[in-house]
Amino acid sequence: MSDLNNRPEYFTCHNGDKAPLPFSKGEYARRLAKLRGIMAERDIPAVLLTSMQNIAYYSGFLYCSFGRPYGCVVTQGACTTVSANIDAGQPWRRSVEDNVIYTDWKRDNYWRAVASLIGGAKRIGVEGDHMTLAARNTALAMLDQPELVDIAADTMKARMVKSAEEIELIKGGARTADIGGAAIHAAIREGATEIEIAMAGRDAMEEEIARAYPDAEYRDTWVWFQGGLNTDGAHNPVTKRALQKGDILSLNTFPMISGYYTALERTLFLGEPDAESLRLWKANVAAHELGISLIKQGATCSGITAEINRFFAGEGLLQYRSFGYGHSFGILSHYYGREAGLELREDIDTVLEPGMVVSMEPMLWVPEGTAGAGGYREHDILVIHEDGVENITKFPYGPGHNIIQA
Repeated sequence: MSDLNNRPEYFTCHNGDKAPLPFSKGEYARRLAKLRGIMAERDIPAVLLTSMQNIAYYSGFLYCSFGRPYGCVVTQGACTTVSANIDAGQPWRRSVEDNVIYTDWKRDNYWRAVASLIGGAKRIGVEGDHMTLAARNTALAMLDQPELVDIAADTMKARMVKSAEEIELIKGGARTADIGGAAIHAAIREGATEIEIAMAGRDAMEEEIARAYPDAEYRDTWVWFQGGLNTDGAHNPVTKRALQKGDILSLNTFPMISGYYTALERTLFLGEPDAESLRLWKANVAAHELGISLIKQGATCSGITAEINRFFAGEGLLQYRSFGYGHSFGILSHYYGREAGLELREDIDTVLEPGMVVSMEPMLWVPEGTAGAGGYREHDILVIHEDGVENITKFPYGPGHNIIQA
């Protein structure tokens, strides 16, 4: 009975050797130094990171929650991930510094582990856009009523400018996305299903990631490939719909390399498009090219958006615009991350600067029952350098390459 009562609430276990992380120790040290500078400036002795993106960005460890809480406690002297016992030693192997494992024999052992790391700090930085009300209430009760300070915006801004190492990884992702696009392009045929074609692109990308990044963890690379009506949304899931002659098609490849997703998105047609569809497609391509020309150091997100809006309004198509014209790339996925301060929208005035990586991805959604119905979207990724802008997406766009003869 005594063994049952004395089981640990949390413990450390350095099981195996440290694994190679996506970036050098110097890169993580740079990131942590910047975070600690923010902490010093705002008089925050300890920070509790809880989101997948921030924990991975500052420690290298990308967690899989399954409903359990995870964290990373950063002080001026330590960076320690907090993980569930179900994951054993993997979080330590994939964390740049230390790790503490909490057990589930007793409720709130996670918070006891966190309390052991913050050293009784009475002012704690948290991610206000990620911490739930329930977690906040528990944190206050378990950590002796500290002041919880929102540092989400500060960490987002810190992530917006990429290092040279990050940019190299993002370039590798863009190259992999092009490989997936080529595999999809080759698989398109009348009668094939969306899922069949999506699998061809996904398999090609996963094979390339395993070849080019032999030390990575492999997860979450995916493809959205849609035809006909299913092209209306940018994030519509794959179905078993069979392709038909005359279909508008949407190709979307998303390789994931160590938490960093990149994207390739293209409009295609199976067979010759009708005149109105061709007009709409060419207009969206023109908007895409205009947008690419506008992305440069010193431009603002809202200014770029206004110019593309004016173009679409002149074409009588602004009412079909579906969403913002682009966003930041970095540690990002379809279920975490988002540097919301770097999106090409009317309400964001962020100035583009070297080290930022943004997409240009105009989309028109023309509803069913309207001539040329469907979703038209192109997507390139651009890196802003001191001496210019680099388009790292190479897969061709437009009717010259993406009309598939049925």
